[in-house]
Amino acid sequence: MIPFIDLKGQYARIEKDVDKAVKNVLMHGQFILGPEVALLEKKLAEFAGTKYALACSSGTDALLMAEMAMGFKAGDAVFTTPFTFFATAETIALTGATPVFSDVEEDSFNMDPAKLREAILKVKKEGKLTPKAIVTVDLFGQCADYEAISAIAEEFGLPIIEDAAQAMGAVRNGKRAPSFGKIGCTSFFPAKPLGCYGDGGAVFTDDKALYDTMYSILVHGRGDDKYNNVRLGLNARLDTIQAAVLLEKLKIFEEEIRLRQQVTQWYGEELKDLVQIPAVKKGNLSVWAQYCPRSPRYGEIQAALKEAGIPTARYYPIPIHLLEAMKFLGYKKGDMPVAEKIAETVFALPMHPYLDQATIKKIAGVIRSVVR
Repeated sequence: MIPFIDLKGQYARIEKDVDKAVKNVLMHGQFILGPEVALLEKKLAEFAGTKYALACSSGTDALLMAEMAMGFKAGDAVFTTPFTFFATAETIALTGATPVFSDVEEDSFNMDPAKLREAILKVKKEGKLTPKAIVTVDLFGQCADYEAISAIAEEFGLPIIEDAAQAMGAVRNGKRAPSFGKIGCTSFFPAKPLGCYGDGGAVFTDDKALYDTMYSILVHGRGDDKYNNVRLGLNARLDTIQAAVLLEKLKIFEEEIRLRQQVTQWYGEELKDLVQIPAVKKGNLSVWAQYCPRSPRYGEIQAALKEAGIPTARYYPIPIHLLEAMKFLGYKKGDMPVAEKIAETVFALPMHPYLDQATIKKIAGVIRSVVR
């Protein structure tokens, strides 16, 4: 069986270091906010190129903390993409604000700046909601078009929150995710390019006031003392054991990003005439959280791969604006034609740094048997 994501292979490589790091936590016993958490935050900020990083319990909580710190509330319009994981829009709605979707680019699957501008102008013209912020997504490991999106954000006076849950370490024109926008967020879910052994996440910012507010939110809205609660908050701390694991994985992360480039090069060579291979936009270095080609025959391809013992997945078969949970927003099929078109043809193949060329040739051979 070919693994979809080879966490066992990665663990075998760093087993002694991870075991030692976890045992150190078990020995000192500071399981919540132990010294490994502070060290991880320092190294994450250095890696991303931000002044501050704050580790937390999940990528979802990272988004929610950022949105609470920015003061999202009922009556606010927050602009985001319909083609991503549900948490992006879910957290906006949880604050009481209204997610407003704008369609995506067909090549990158990320937010289309032109459609974003149209969505903002439409909300302003209708006058029912107050434009508040833009929540971008760096989908499948690739940064959105931040030059164009930032120009629009500046034009309308809207801060950007970057959802880089799938793109920790991705680069756009020399700058690393999640350092774009007022606040950047990421996830350390095990399947992510940099993942822990459970749930985890982090927020990034250069703004000290926002950092202080998010730190307060992290621990039940604490003030200068844990029993002096100055705002409503969360219980969103990252466990020390997860921080210890991430510190060891961070040591090999840049090498793993390079290995992912080799894997996708092999995929591209083998699949270029069989399916529509994913594109990386000029100026971008993707960390390839997922490898998602497109084909109208994805169902046949997935069935053949399953028969051959090769796992696949689909991200995201139902765009967020058409999900049951988002019905209250009033969107209908046809409102986001590009996202809907992508959802009808996209599928995912095994993707991790330890795939070898022979395995990719085997995967391609199965796909070739279907397509040809």
